[in-house]
Amino acid sequence: MSSSSQLNHETENWKTALTLPPKDSRPQTEDVTATKGNEFEDYFLKRELLMGIFEAGFERPSPIQEEAIPLALAGRDILARAKNGTGKTAAFVIPTLEKITNIPKIQALILVPTRELALQTSQVCKTLGKHLNIQVMVTTGGTTLKDDIMRLSETVHIVVGTPGRILDLASKGVADFSAAHTFVMDEADKLLSPEFTPIIEQLLDYFPKNKQIMLFSATFPMIVKNFKDKYLVKPYEINLMDELTLRGVTQYYAYVEEKQKVHCLNTLFSKLQINQSIIFCNSTNRVELLAKKITELGYSCFYSHAKMLQSHRNRVFHDFRNGVCRNLVCSDLLTRGIDIQAVNVVINFDFPKNAETYLHRIGRSGRFGHLGLAINLITYEDRFNLYKIERELGTEIQPIPPVIDKRLYVAPNALEDAQIQQPNKQQANATRQHQQSTEQQDQTQQQVTNGQQPLQGQQQQQQQRQHYSHQQRHPHYHNRSNNWRGRGRGGGHHHSNRSTQKQQPYQQ
Repeated sequence: MSSSSQLNHETENWKTALTLPPKDSRPQTEDVTATKGNEFEDYFLKRELLMGIFEAGFERPSPIQEEAIPLALAGRDILARAKNGTGKTAAFVIPTLEKITNIPKIQALILVPTRELALQTSQVCKTLGKHLNIQVMVTTGGTTLKDDIMRLSETVHIVVGTPGRILDLASKGVADFSAAHTFVMDEADKLLSPEFTPIIEQLLDYFPKNKQIMLFSATFPMIVKNFKDKYLVKPYEINLMDELTLRGVTQYYAYVEEKQKVHCLNTLFSKLQINQSIIFCNSTNRVELLAKKITELGYSCFYSHAKMLQSHRNRVFHDFRNGVCRNLVCSDLLTRGIDIQAVNVVINFDFPKNAETYLHRIGRSGRFGHLGLAINLITYEDRFNLYKIERELGTEIQPIPPVIDKRLYVAPNALEDAQIQQPNKQQANATRQHQQSTEQQDQTQQQVTNGQQPLQGQQQQQQQRQHYSHQQRHPHYHNRSNNWRGRGRGGGHHHSNRSTQKQQPYQQ
């Protein structure tokens, strides 16, 4: 047997031995399918890393991965701009893992702006590198410094964290970055905002001069260019942003008064086929109020915002990601980088103030080229922001139609399941109603035969007596009750009327 055929045979052997997840049969847009046709094996990655990549469900590189991985492996500084949800995280995690050696020192730092994103990114590192024996540590504010110090006394190869905590550990001499050859910034536009830039610049002083710097983001304002010119050495610029919004996300707006927003949300919940949804508010107070309203309407709901304890935020994020709950209400805390594949609907209960926030919010649906829906509840005051954001992003946000085609945001296999279940459910309801009707007729016939008044007539008489007695005792309550009913909109009275009656806390 020749050496080349033997090599191919060995390759097939280790591939067939892998435990692969079920193949994702959902359709994908050109955001992730417009590739050059490369395979992960083309980059000559370690077999153990390839095993982790395939076992995580990756099949072939997305466009941003095709561009970034070979350049990162070559040690080039990179400025990469690509849409949210197109595989940016793996584009820097894969080459970072490939370059880690057995030296028991920190060799790479991955900086992210939020704690939730730090947890998610560290999990990606652990998942893809599970066969490499690489130690990954995540550290963020809101956790005890003592635990981090104890963890750093052991071997750590990759540190994932937020800027403030990383600088704290470095300045105390606890985290040693003298051997760290890779410095990655995810969501770089946020990390280079005025609140973080001084921290980033101080952090760079703890790194060797011959480090590799990689910046990844969907948007790059002027401040990023200034940082690039100052710190990056002959950076390779990748720009895959022919348009800003994801092709798979359909965007709608609905004009609605502030006091009718909850009623509108209730209607959306009843009409849409939601797998999981994220609902955004502009303040932490409104997050909690809305979550309470949604729960009162009878829908499962979690909420998360920046003022919550970190342990509570972690639990909410973990449970929502694992499908414990269908709906999540949050502030802009979760707009950046959070990748939950099951989310197919994003609702802006409060319309964002700027295009950047809008772009990151709607990017929580339609992840990795899949289909998604973004619905914006627009008040009269929001209309100028709507026009401005449309112009800045070069996109069209359409008025919401009476019926939204499920094919725009629901995977075909999920549609087929729903179509199968619906006739079965209708048939079961019809059978149950027929049985109840037959039983009631038999019971009425038996009562007439025995010379008794039918039960239905007894109940009507009893209700009339109670009604008359109640009216005599509480005439004002009775009149108010009638007026309240008169204002009802019909259909789902308890939900719609209750929600509009108690809407006062939402008025600004």
